[in-house]
Amino acid sequence: MNLVTQVFALIAALIHIVVGVLERFYYDRPAVRVFLTTSPADAPEVTLWRSGVAVYNLLLGLGLIAGVIALQTDDTTVGRALIVYLCAFLIASAVVFVASFPKLWRGALGQGLAPAVALIAALF
Repeated sequence: MNLVTQVFALIAALIHIVVGVLERFYYDRPAVRVFLTTSPADAPEVTLWRSGVAVYNLLLGLGLIAGVIALQTDDTTVGRALIVYLCAFLIASAVVFVASFPKLWRGALGQGLAPAVALIAALF
C-alpha cells in the first residue's frame, strides 16, 4: 500500500483515538461535550452507551495502527485487510451517522474523510 494510504489511515486512527479518550475520560467537561455533540448539556443516562462508543473508537484507531505496522513489517496481507476493512467500516459508519444526525455532519466528516482518502489512495 502506498504512503498516502498509510498516512491517512494513521490520521483516521489518531482522530478515533483522541475522540475515544475524550468520550471516555473528559466528557464531564462542557467544552468537550460541545466539541462532540454541539451541546454543553450532559446526559448521564447515556454513560454506558458513551463508554461503549469510546471503546469502539479506541479499538478502531488501534486496528488501523496495527494495519500500518503489519504493512511496515512485511505482513502485507494482514495490513491491507485491516486497513481496507476498517476504512470501509468507518466510511459506512460516517454515512449512517450523517443520515441519522444531519446536524452533526462535522462529526461524520471527521469520522469518514481520512478513511475515504486512504481507501481511494489504496486504489492507485
